[in-house]
Amino acid sequence: MRAVLQRVTEASVSVEGEVVGQIGSGLLVLLGVAEGDTDTDAETIATKIAEIRLFPPEGEASGMERSVTETAGAVLVVSQFTLMGDCRKGRRPSWLAAARPDEGKRLYERVVAALQARGVPTQTGTFRTHMQVQLTNDGPVTILLDSRKAF
Repeated sequence: MRAVLQRVTEASVSVEGEVVGQIGSGLLVLLGVAEGDTDTDAETIATKIAEIRLFPPEGEASGMERSVTETAGAVLVVSQFTLMGDCRKGRRPSWLAAARPDEGKRLYERVVAALQARGVPTQTGTFRTHMQVQLTNDGPVTILLDSRKAF
């Protein structure tokens, strides 16, 4: 499972011109589920998203001392199977590493539920739908997580 985390001052996702998820300060998470990912991968990613320190100390403009949980921030999780694209051969990415849609959706929803269970206000996009994502990246801060690499 791969996740791209972006620290944002605001982010939203729209489908056919209608906003389906929106947050203020927090993290935009683009989430890709790989073939072979498990509930353990989902829990691992959710824990890291909730606990990773990417926010400045209270009252300061810079630094990375606090987590989204500690700042009372929110998370917007958007499914993005293209994170599993393999571009090593040819000019068109291969999607063979991506989980099948039913399993991808189940594990995507598992990450969302795990964040909510930790008390993190969480919004989502719409799985398997063409979406438009808008954000204001703060910093900019962008981090890549991979559940198959040791945290």
